[in-house]
Amino acid sequence: TTQLPKTIHLDTPFPLDLILIPAGEFLMGSDKAKDKNARDDELPQHKVTLPDYYIAKYPVTNAQWAVYAKVLKKKFDMLGGKETHPVVNVNWNEANEFCGWLNTQNLQGLGDLEGLKVRLPTEAEWEKAARGTDGRIYPWGNEWDAKRCNTSDGLLGFLTSWSTTPIMKYSPQGDSPYGVADMSGNVWEWTNSKREKYPYKNDGREDGKGDRFVLRGGAGYSYAVNARCAYRYDLHRENQWNVSGFRVVVAFPVSRS
Repeated sequence: TTQLPKTIHLDTPFPLDLILIPAGEFLMGSDKAKDKNARDDELPQHKVTLPDYYIAKYPVTNAQWAVYAKVLKKKFDMLGGKETHPVVNVNWNEANEFCGWLNTQNLQGLGDLEGLKVRLPTEAEWEKAARGTDGRIYPWGNEWDAKRCNTSDGLLGFLTSWSTTPIMKYSPQGDSPYGVADMSGNVWEWTNSKREKYPYKNDGREDGKGDRFVLRGGAGYSYAVNARCAYRYDLHRENQWNVSGFRVVVAFPVSRS
């Protein structure tokens, strides 16, 4: 078998860093004995096996979205100085359209990786990239550390001003075991998955139909409980929110079985 490169850097249509998440098993969901904040919809903790895939090191930024918006003549007002902040106010449909557009570009750098497509991550792909294989609660381990991510540290922060932060601000100290950044806090990230009960399996939840899809990771206004790797939230596919963004994976298409 061909040895896949551990990282891929694409220069066009904008710089994009991708990290290989190697095939294998990981622990998905929460264990109430180990995580006092575990929610019922994160139970039971269970093993999921995934093939190889690549995930973007960072969420899609304002600068990246601006390239897309310009080409497609979409209205987009980027606040000056926030080029490296994650794009927000993107709904699920728009995130998918962005992925579809990227697939029409000549993504030089993917080399011989035939059949791979840009798309939104499944819940399982997102969670494995965020926490590794050992079921850790946060990307960096089991202990909360507010210095490793952009979240609210309590009611005062929630009630006063909060903002997105540049994608590199909490890297590498907040990175996942694979070196993926910003998986806790900053912006909620859309996934390809509808919210269904665990154990996670491809039972139709990845078919792209339906109204509501799962977001992961928490945001700048969130508390530690929402920034856990296993925390699940969902919104209507047309819902635009000033704290919701996304990151892409480059992987084989999700089977529709």
